[in-house]
Amino acid sequence: MMVRTISAALLLTLAMTASSKTKILDHIPLQWRPTSALRLGTTQMTASTVTIADFTDARDNKEQIGENREDDTPKPVTTSDDVGTFVSKNIRQLFDQAGVKTVDGNGDVIIKGEVKKFFVREESTYKSTVEVHLTVIDQAGKSLWNGLASGEATRFGRSYLAENYYEVLSDAVVNTVSSILQAAEFQKAMSAARSN
Repeated sequence: MMVRTISAALLLTLAMTASSKTKILDHIPLQWRPTSALRLGTTQMTASTVTIADFTDARDNKEQIGENREDDTPKPVTTSDDVGTFVSKNIRQLFDQAGVKTVDGNGDVIIKGEVKKFFVREESTYKSTVEVHLTVIDQAGKSLWNGLASGEATRFGRSYLAENYYEVLSDAVVNTVSSILQAAEFQKAMSAARSN
C-alpha cells in the first residue's frame, strides 16, 4: 500500500513538472519592472514642456514580444496589450523622473513615436531590444528632430519566466530613454523649442 502511495505521488509530481515545463506564456499582460538606472542627459532642456503622444506599434507581429529558443521548438511569448501605449506611457514616466516636465497637451515640444522593435530572445540569457522612431515637433508642427532611438538589456534568470521577460523589456525601455536624453541632436531640438 505504501509503495502504491509513493508511486502515485511520484507520478503526480512528474506530471506537474511536465505541465509546468510546457506552459506557454500566451497573452500575458505587460508589466513595468525595471531594474536598470536611468542615465541622465543635460539639464538644459528641462525648461521645455513636453507632450508625449501615444506611440503606434509598427511591428509586423503585434502580439509577439519574445521567444524561448533553448529547445528545438521555440516557445513564443505573446501579449494582448498595446505595446505602443505601454512604451509611451513609461517613456513619459522616465522623462518626469529625469526632470523633464511632461504635460498632457500643448507642450513646447510634442514627441510622436513608432515602436519598431520590442522583443526578447531567450537562449542561455534573456536579451531584449527596444527600438522606436521618434519625431519631435514644436507647437506649430515644425519638425525639430526625428530619428531612431534604441536600447538593449541582458539578464540571467530561470528559464521561460514571465518576470524575467518583464524586467529585461523594461530595462531596454529605460536604456532607450537614456540614449534619447544623452543624444546631442535631441538636446539641441529641445533647446530650440525652448528658445522659440
